[in-house]
Amino acid sequence: MTLKINKVYLSLTLVILLIEICIAAFLTEGFIRHTFGDYLVVILMYGLIRSFVSIKPIYPAAFVVLFAFMIEFLQMVDLLDVLNLRSSRLATIILGSTFQVTDLIAYLLGVLTIYLIDSKFKLPWNF
Repeated sequence: MTLKINKVYLSLTLVILLIEICIAAFLTEGFIRHTFGDYLVVILMYGLIRSFVSIKPIYPAAFVVLFAFMIEFLQMVDLLDVLNLRSSRLATIILGSTFQVTDLIAYLLGVLTIYLIDSKFKLPWNF
C-alpha cells in the first residue's frame, strides 16, 4: 500500500460528490434521492480511497461495503438520537435516519459495479 494521488479517481470522486450534493439539495423524494444516491455514495467513498491509496480493489470495496452496512444498521438503533443530532439536516443526510433493506441492496450494487469496473476491465488508470 502506497500513498499516491490518482488524478482520474480524484476527478471521478469530485464529479460524483457534485452529483450527490445536487441530489441532496434539489430532490426530496423518489428513486434518485433514496436509492440512486445510496448507489452513488459507495462509489464516491471507493473513489476517495483509490484517489490516495494504491491497493488492490478488493480492499477498498470490502471496507466501503462494510462501512455502509454498519451505518445502515446503526440506523436501527436511532443513531441520530443517540448522538443528539436528530435536528441536524446535514447529519440526517450523511448518516441517514431510517433503516431500509433497499439501501443495503443499493450499497452492494454500487460497490459491485465499481469493483468490477476497477478490477475486471483493467482500465489504464488502475495502479
